[in-house]
This record gives sequence, C-alpha cells and structure tokens, in this order.
Amino acid sequence: RGKMWAYIVGFTILPHIGGFLGWFINRKEIPVWYEKLKKPSWCPSRKMFLLAWTVLYTGMGYASYLIWKDLGGCSSKAVVPLGLYGAQLALNWAWPPLFFGARNLKM
Repeated sequence: RGKMWAYIVGFTILPHIGGFLGWFINRKEIPVWYEKLKKPSWCPSRKMFLLAWTVLYTGMGYASYLIWKDLGGCSSKAVVPLGLYGAQLALNWAWPPLFFGARNLKM
C-alpha cells in the first residue's frame, strides 16, 4: 500500500517538473517581453495561469498513473497510451522555451 502512494506521487509530480523548468528557463523573458505585450482586456493574470497549469499538470499526472495502474504497469497494453501521453507532455514542455525564447507570436 505504501509503495502505491509513491507511484501516485511520482506520476502526479512528473508533469510539474517540466512546467517548473519551463518557467525557470523563461523567468526573465516574462517581465521583459511578455508583460509588455498588448493583450486583450480579458487576458487572465499570471496568477490564473499558475493556478490553471497547476491543476492541469496535476490532473494529467494522476490520469497517467491511473492508466499505468489499470493497464498493468509497464505492460504492452500501456505502451501506446503512455507513449502518447509522454509525447504530448514533451511537446507541452517544449512550448514555453520556444514561445518565449523566439518571441514569436505567430508561432
């Protein structure tokens, strides 16, 4: 039972690691570039983005744990769903450095 909690916590925390690294890499670009962009009046505050991504990453991580658990761990049944999850997570993590690093709104 105790080992299961370690899996739950590990899967749930994993997406946050990339999110934190994306923020860390781009933390200087946000006040220099992003905050100075002309945004619509309905654009959420930075605090709302933090809250939204915390909820999203937590949900994605826990969902990946449920898939792993229900499909028998690292079984052949879990390879495709967890592989697709891993691919979308990698793309998700790559977005902030590309967006803030390139400063390209059309991208």
